[in-house]
Amino acid sequence: MSNKIHVLYIDDEDNNLKSFRATLRKDFKIFTAIDAEEGLRIAQEEEIHVVIADQRMPGMTGTEFFEKMVKINPDPIRILLTGYSDIASVIDAINKGEVYRFIDKPWNIEQIKNSIKNAADIYFMRMELKEKNVKLKKLHSEMNQFVYSLSHELRGPLMSISGISKLAKLEVQDPQTLEYFEMIDSATVKLDDYIYKMLDFYRSTKIDHKVTAVDFKEIVRQQMEAYHAKFDLTNFHIDVQINQDHDFFSDDAKIRVILNNLFSNSVQFQKQEPGPKNISLTIDVMEDSAMISVEDNGIGIDAKHHPEVFNLFTRATQKNVGVGLGLYMVKEAVEQMGGKINLESALDEGTQITVILPSMK
Repeated sequence: MSNKIHVLYIDDEDNNLKSFRATLRKDFKIFTAIDAEEGLRIAQEEEIHVVIADQRMPGMTGTEFFEKMVKINPDPIRILLTGYSDIASVIDAINKGEVYRFIDKPWNIEQIKNSIKNAADIYFMRMELKEKNVKLKKLHSEMNQFVYSLSHELRGPLMSISGISKLAKLEVQDPQTLEYFEMIDSATVKLDDYIYKMLDFYRSTKIDHKVTAVDFKEIVRQQMEAYHAKFDLTNFHIDVQINQDHDFFSDDAKIRVILNNLFSNSVQFQKQEPGPKNISLTIDVMEDSAMISVEDNGIGIDAKHHPEVFNLFTRATQKNVGVGLGLYMVKEAVEQMGGKINLESALDEGTQITVILPSMK
């Protein structure tokens, strides 16, 4: 591409075309057309940055020319030459031809130079933005592939390690060797949990909404099966109440992210001392919204940490559990779906988090 700005000028007066070319050819690469049809051909075949057209041309006005040009090559920035009496044409050009600016006739050489340079700046900024958007889409696609690999290529071998360790423990009698395998199991569980959190983080913050009809009873049934497989819930009393008499539409994956992290926190941040361990999950579906509430009698959160618990990598306890992603992901998923989240918690008493989500259809 030449360093010069490429300018196409359309005018039905041949003298105007010659004058324009002679005056500006040192500053810009000039293309000229005697009528709109020739102008459309050039705009389609050549790399053009700025197009200037006279409004009053036989056969096709400048506005009509721009309207057709937008369909075949929308990138060049458009300037219309017109008189003050053409106010109706000006309005039409804004609405149909997406004109950048207007220059009244007879035009001034410095005015038209500055207008071309300013228009070209916009053109090149738009092209740079378009190129960055293409790169961003490519990066997004690569990130999707990475998340897929994270899920399958890492978790698969990790589950194999865990399975082999469990089999080995059935055959090993030496207590010290058993302790080593217990350490392996503990490390694999922590790593798998971290990978799972990363997948949830991506689902809750990077993937666009996929709205479907939501059956909360089925979702919770599936999630509870997963929780019983993942956690030792022997000493927990879990109360689940789901009231859904209305259709509800939302992002199934993001709802699972919300439930996963709220329930996981209720399990992991329980008191260590003996006593009842309670988790209550309540979902009420109204006509145009759903309320999800998860309450526990765990260690709670000190009031001084309430404003920051939803921040990324923030942990409101010294307990060596989690990486500070859970509540951040809940907040991100809730906000992306246009919902609200409320925290009520007292140290050593427990926590209740309530989420209100609008139906998305």
